[in-house]
Amino acid sequence: MTSLHKIKRAVLLPLFFLCWIAFHEATAQSLDSITRRDITFTSEGVILAGTLISPSDPQAAIVLVHGSGQEKRMTQFAKRLAAHGITVLTYDKRGVGESGGIYAGPEVGTNNVDSINLSLLAKDASAAVNKMHEVVMDLPVGLVGFSQAGWVIPIAATLNPSVDFMVVFSGPTITSLEQLRFQFHTNGDPNYWENHSEAEAREHIKNDPDRFQFSTTDPKHSLSKLAIPGLWLYGAKDIQVPAQLCIEQLTTLKSQGKPFDYRLYSNLGHNTASASDETPVEHAMLWIKQRALEYKKSSKSK
Repeated sequence: MTSLHKIKRAVLLPLFFLCWIAFHEATAQSLDSITRRDITFTSEGVILAGTLISPSDPQAAIVLVHGSGQEKRMTQFAKRLAAHGITVLTYDKRGVGESGGIYAGPEVGTNNVDSINLSLLAKDASAAVNKMHEVVMDLPVGLVGFSQAGWVIPIAATLNPSVDFMVVFSGPTITSLEQLRFQFHTNGDPNYWENHSEAEAREHIKNDPDRFQFSTTDPKHSLSKLAIPGLWLYGAKDIQVPAQLCIEQLTTLKSQGKPFDYRLYSNLGHNTASASDETPVEHAMLWIKQRALEYKKSSKSK
């Protein structure tokens, strides 16, 4: 190691540890000041129940949107975000937990990805955004969701012009029928990408016969109408959503002027938000904070 490198290391290492300590102290302080309040709101004639989790000095606000399945409010994930300056509204999915309505999910039939159900879930998310605007002031409000939310969030954002940004973990940009073709083809094989090519996957997505007959949902129809920033986070080993194809479609939308971005993690599969590797969530939080700074600057200039 040269003398110059030794000097640089001597300077940078203390700075690194000071930043690391400051970061964790700030997180610990925010954990002490997080508040939790149970709330209800109405969507399409049904009362939905949720929890508002907020730090003392929030920078942004988000509504969490579920993936498929009987999902209750995601309080642990919400607390994690709140510890980094983000107010979160998380609620029990329609027909689940303390929320009213009828649940439609994979356990009770195939209608959970029917366009009617996805549109209904989008209206629920939009109603949650309206509720968030009632309790926060002068903060950007976004939608953050998982998997199935890749169809739900774009619809909700087109329904509700007060949505300022969106973040989707492992969410499809392909149609709901195309996603099912891919999922049936991979058949839950964790080693799928070790034995199959991207070209083979795309061939099945394009040409496989559909096992179910329902109106498909194409999120690109909604995305083409939106001008709000969006971030998608994918795992390269995903066997439920074809990450490379979705990224290709996002790149096309970006070339058309859409403020969309993505991240791809070579070591991860579908569960980018709950993996032991916390990098995707950390990237998402940093991205949201950047949107908050831009929102603040824009508000001051008006």
